[in-house]
Amino acid sequence: MTTTVQQLHPQQFSDEEWQIRVDLAALHRLYVKYGWTDLIYTHLTARAPDNSEHYLIKPDHLLMDEVCASNLIKVDMDGNLVAGDSPPNQAGHLIHTAVLQARPEINFAAHTHSRAGAAVSCMKCGLLPLSQHANMILPAVALHEYQDVTNAEDECAAIARDLGDKFALIMNNHGLLACGRTIAECFYYLYYLEMACKIQVDVLASGQDPLLVSQEIVDGLYTDGGVPDAEPPGVRVWPSMLRMLDRMDESYRH
Repeated sequence: MTTTVQQLHPQQFSDEEWQIRVDLAALHRLYVKYGWTDLIYTHLTARAPDNSEHYLIKPDHLLMDEVCASNLIKVDMDGNLVAGDSPPNQAGHLIHTAVLQARPEINFAAHTHSRAGAAVSCMKCGLLPLSQHANMILPAVALHEYQDVTNAEDECAAIARDLGDKFALIMNNHGLLACGRTIAECFYYLYYLEMACKIQVDVLASGQDPLLVSQEIVDGLYTDGGVPDAEPPGVRVWPSMLRMLDRMDESYRH
């Protein structure tokens, strides 16, 4: 059976919302590029610019490479559809509204179940100061105890509490979450967290004694980025990601 999705038209949105839709669709395609997908599961959201109590998310049944700017749906914080004709994933709704409601300055959130991210989420040691990728973001990473996100009534409050003022969350026995004030900042934290987890899995699997970096160096690397008062230096990468996607397949912009 073929399932259709309502595609909305650019004329229905302000220029600001259309750009946010394009950026969010682009991040879905980057999930495919970097191997962060999990069938139709895991989700990315953006706060709607016209109403802070609305957010954009993909229809539940779409694969990441099927997402484009016009088929993203708009949902309110209670899970009611505002625009579009297909419901969001309930677990995705719980996780992302927890972040967006608790952190009014946050406009984008991204969640993954990647192999390396899930592996590190199962390690009691958490994320270790092994690599430059980890050390650039470690002070911005928090931990969240595992809960059944489809049933736990207090999950939203627990996520908000554990994330605090950080920009990334390791969800124990589950996966990763990153957020940002801009799409570039969200991508920055997600990319570095995913890479840090891959490197950690490789290092620990090697059987060699890991060489850990001192807390002083970690603090210095993080402070050098000006976070959270300013965006981290890596955000300048975002335009290059869009150029790469445009060369591969521009359909995310439609």
